[in-house]
Amino acid sequence: MPKDRRVALLRGINVGTAKRVAMADLRKLFERLGYEDVKTLLNSGNVVFTVTKKSGADGAKIESEIAKRLGVTTRVTLIGAKELAAAVRSNPLQSVADNPSRLLLLVMSDARTAAKLEPLTKQSWKPEALALVGRVAYVWCANGLLESRIWASASKLLGDAVTARNIATMTKLSALVDEP
Repeated sequence: MPKDRRVALLRGINVGTAKRVAMADLRKLFERLGYEDVKTLLNSGNVVFTVTKKSGADGAKIESEIAKRLGVTTRVTLIGAKELAAAVRSNPLQSVADNPSRLLLLVMSDARTAAKLEPLTKQSWKPEALALVGRVAYVWCANGLLESRIWASASKLLGDAVTARNIATMTKLSALVDEP
């Protein structure tokens, strides 16, 4: 039976001083919740793990435990290994996005939340670009994140219902989730 590998993307962990969490503590928390093969990437709340029958995959439970045990409130978005690999592989903006640090993948908890971005896909954002595939939005910030009109509009529209990582990080996570 193949392993059910997942990635937990935690919003706002280790960004600024208010939500600092040691990645070792985060790994221990996931292991206490019954997950196996727990690994973290970078220092920003990216956790790769295997779901067991006993543990299940529950973002709300993980959020609750992080708040209770680590004293940090964060949103957790889960994405499976296959969905993550497909999102990285089928990048619809690869022909325009020439800097991996400026191409963001916004992962929403469900397609209904992602649908809120649909009106933005009908606008012209040049030199920026936006594409929506399922619950993943691709945002090309041609002049950087701070200058991005799309990022500002999407953030305002979705609030904390979205977690963003650049394509370089998502590619590393996809490789990590495939490791034995």
